[in-house]
Amino acid sequence: MEKTWNNKAWFMVLPVLVLVAFSAVIPLMTVVNYSVQDTFGNNEFFWAGTDWFLETLESDRFWDALTRNLIFSAIILTIQIPLGIVIALNMPKKGIGVPICLVLMALPLLIPWNVVGTIWQVFGRVDIGLLGRTLASLGINYNYVQNPIDAWVTLIVMDVWHWTSLVVLLCYAGLVSIPDAYYQAAKIDGASRWSVFRYIQLPKMKRVLLIAFLLRFMDSFMIYTEPFVVTGGGPGNSTTFLSIDLVKMAIGQFDLGPAAALSIIYFLIILLLSWIFYTVMTTSDAQG
Repeated sequence: MEKTWNNKAWFMVLPVLVLVAFSAVIPLMTVVNYSVQDTFGNNEFFWAGTDWFLETLESDRFWDALTRNLIFSAIILTIQIPLGIVIALNMPKKGIGVPICLVLMALPLLIPWNVVGTIWQVFGRVDIGLLGRTLASLGINYNYVQNPIDAWVTLIVMDVWHWTSLVVLLCYAGLVSIPDAYYQAAKIDGASRWSVFRYIQLPKMKRVLLIAFLLRFMDSFMIYTEPFVVTGGGPGNSTTFLSIDLVKMAIGQFDLGPAAALSIIYFLIILLLSWIFYTVMTTSDAQG
């Protein structure tokens, strides 16, 4: 019997395609248009070609901000992935403790990014902040407004506090999906706690860890609101990431052409690195 194809189902997703076109494709094309042109206002544009892209790639300002982004993302992933696994392993799997722990883990994720930045901005102030005053009373010279190292430590601790819960919840979901038969077999064989983690729990968490790794990399690499609220990119340019530099260029300096070129390069870097991480991790997963 010959199959008949009914393409009317595409009309069901047509509103979504139209919405995506207006919310993503059209703004992206606008940015592409600005990236190859120059303007002096009054809607007068002049063709610039690839000049803004070459200027961005030859700028020390761009490479310095990119280096800060990569260092920040590397530190965040190094801390949050292992910490999330450890917390998930120690969370209860049964009883009243399960909903309590899940609610506590979800609480930081419910706080908006700008509120998180404001909380830590006040929390770390030396004059009125609990953290700042406590460290000052202990004789520790802490000031995230003047010291670049203190600013970095504040941003890292803030991001760990805010987003480690996401890694915990993903890892916990992977752990609770493991059948009890695996643990019973390991107990019969006399497997150690490390062996259970190495050969049972970790392989079963690989897929959720891949999701956690990609989500945390993309979010940490695109971070803007929290460091902008807490440090404003300072002291100096020590915490000026690509996102902050892009906003300063586009809104503060109104350099639309360079800002558009930088945003496209920024987008391609995120896309490329995410694709590399995904390919490497899925390939190793398939080989394993």
